[in-house]
Amino acid sequence: MNDSVIKHITIIPGDGIGKEVAEQAVLVIRKIESLFGHQFDIQEAYAGGAALDLFGVPLPEETIDLCKKSDAILLGAVGGPKWDQLPPELKPEKGILGLRKSLGLFANLRPARIYPSLIDDSPLKGEILNGVDLLIVRELTGGIYFGEPRGTSFVNGEEVGINTEVYSTSEIKRIAQVGFEAALKRRGVLTSVDKANVLESSQLWRRIVIEVAKEYPNVVLNHMYVDNCAMQLIANPSQFDVIVTSNLFGDILSDEASMLTGSIGMLPSASLGGQIGLFEPVHGTAPDIAGQDKANPIGMIASVAMMFRHSFGFEKEAKAVDDAIGHVLQSRYRTADLMKEGDDPIGTQAMGQLILKNL
Repeated sequence: MNDSVIKHITIIPGDGIGKEVAEQAVLVIRKIESLFGHQFDIQEAYAGGAALDLFGVPLPEETIDLCKKSDAILLGAVGGPKWDQLPPELKPEKGILGLRKSLGLFANLRPARIYPSLIDDSPLKGEILNGVDLLIVRELTGGIYFGEPRGTSFVNGEEVGINTEVYSTSEIKRIAQVGFEAALKRRGVLTSVDKANVLESSQLWRRIVIEVAKEYPNVVLNHMYVDNCAMQLIANPSQFDVIVTSNLFGDILSDEASMLTGSIGMLPSASLGGQIGLFEPVHGTAPDIAGQDKANPIGMIASVAMMFRHSFGFEKEAKAVDDAIGHVLQSRYRTADLMKEGDDPIGTQAMGQLILKNL
């Protein structure tokens, strides 16, 4: 890879605190640009509620076109109560679902690593958290969020809502391969999470994962029902290395795993599978604190590190960002979501500036 080539980044701030944390992400990118001699072209685009307000749709064609011309995409967050009453096809979240689909982003990587300085801030006991470093690989473009039939109708005089869990062999195989490849680069243990005791789609999931496992003899494969996995994430999270699971289960389990780290504001994610990766924090738009300089920008800044690592192959730059976050936390600086009672939190901008200074 030629480091002197300009890297084109589309940033979609979105709604609520997405705009505030996106600002901090841009500052980090510019600092890395200066420190390492790169050139980044950053273009802003609209999706979600912001796009609805301006264009009447959650995902304008202009946004799709710009994203397809980019080398990577950064997303803040979308949604909020302002748009809750819109019909399903106009929900802000439809913009992101559509973007993932149009770019072929079928694999979502959500790491949950415990910073030692945050162990005492977690709601769980410290001895449970020691050594926790896991990765959830979530299938992103199939399952119940996309299956047909779906919608609402009236049956026998009452309204009925329908969503359908659908998975094909090829969809399961490709996400399983992502999980096994990730496990090869880590500790070599893959846990496939399903509900095969009840769901036919999960029974197919398990059969295909077992078949794919034959291609990866150096990876230990475990199977776990999703309800047990939810319990084990709290009772014994250090047992997990890589978890691979469906769209719905991955959505729920990754949010649960975020609380191991002390706050959902800590977690980054990468959506991969096509030629262009999309990187975003796991948290939502938090409209209750939007515009108040209270949001935690670490999940967004850590997503920048994932972008450097997965889209550009900039491992040194990614490590520099990760290390800067760790140094700031080690120095006991905390945003409001990480504070204990009686502590004095710092704001979004102050946290961003501290991370910049530690780069």
